[in-house]
Order: sequence, then structure tokens, then C-alpha cells
Amino acid sequence: MNRSIDYGNLMHRAMRGLIQEVLEGVAKTGLPGKHHFFITFDTLHPDVELADWLADRYPTEMTIVIQHWFDNLEVTDEGFAITLNFGNNPEPMYIPYDAIKTFVDPSVEFGLRFETQDEASDEEEDEDETAEVDEAPMEEMAEDEAEKPREAEVVRLDSFRK
Repeated sequence: MNRSIDYGNLMHRAMRGLIQEVLEGVAKTGLPGKHHFFITFDTLHPDVELADWLADRYPTEMTIVIQHWFDNLEVTDEGFAITLNFGNNPEPMYIPYDAIKTFVDPSVEFGLRFETQDEASDEEEDEDETAEVDEAPMEEMAEDEAEKPREAEVVRLDSFRK
């Protein structure tokens, strides 16, 4: 019997707990200072809830920006619900933590990236899941830019390091 500590899953749970704690603080007191978040998530996750037109526009993944205008932020142990504005159309959505691929706060150059085996490089094949904690400077992006359709691409946050 081969027993080992599953560090990959333990790290993922810890990082998702960090996201939950940050969002709980924002739900209570709002975004402090210049903090804002880019959250990329898997729109195909079975527990994601979003408007049909958004699911059609973003069939595999979507990046949302929590910055200037958001409403009804409700944080639970499994995920969060939020209403965001898309071209003057407020849309409620629910995102489970398990659906999150990246969480970035460019105001402090902080980023989390979740990888599954499909996305992991060949050298990481022995692990079921890997987790990376990365500091990633990113340029600010207006909320309406998050809704523009574009080809999905995988970007390693390391590439933004100076």
C-alpha cells in the first residue's frame, strides 16, 4: 500500500480558503484602496451559474473583474455569488471555488493559479493537481474589456515577471 501526503490538494484547499477569506472581507467592508481582482474560471464547471448569453459568449472560461461596480457579493464555503455589470446589464452569477483557474490582484502584484493534470507540464505528470503561488504584475483592465470575446489562451503568470 503506497500512502503519501497529497500536497497538491492540500495546497489547493488552502489557496481557495485564502480567496474565500479575501472575498468575505470585501463583502463586509468593500474593496480597500486600489485592490481589485481578475478571476478566471471554468464556465463548464457543473455548479457555475451565469446567464445563457454569457455562457454562449464564453463557452469554456471567463475572466471577471471585481473593481468599480459590483453588487450582492455573497460568500459561502463552496463559492461566491456576485452581480456584475456587462454593458449596463447587471448579471448575477455564482462561481464555486473549484471552478477558479486564476485569482489575481494586480494592485499588489499577487496571483494564484490552479492547474489540473490536463494543463500541467510533462514534468508534473506524477501529481494529480499542482498549485502555483505567483506574484504577477498586470496592466489594469476596464470591466468592459472582460466581456469582449476573444480566443482563450493559457498564460503562465511567470511570463509577466520582470
